[in-house]
Amino acid sequence: MKLVYFAWVRERIGLAEEKVELPAETRTIADLVRWLKTRGEGYEAAFDNEAIVRAAIDHSHVKPDAVIADASEIAFFPPMTGG
Repeated sequence: MKLVYFAWVRERIGLAEEKVELPAETRTIADLVRWLKTRGEGYEAAFDNEAIVRAAIDHSHVKPDAVIADASEIAFFPPMTGG
């Protein structure tokens, strides 16, 4: 699966994107975030406050309980403002 990181999420992790093999028990965005946090300090820092980081599955914004079963890309980014 392709993971894409934007803005300060990217800066803290140190990658713009990566391809990963997810553990079988990783079913939702929340599961994915929990797993990512185990991958090192940069991931821990990026997802320190999980409620702030937003996610999108295949370019559609989703909530943490969204199922990621057939996703080809998941993106993580900070909250957006503007008009």
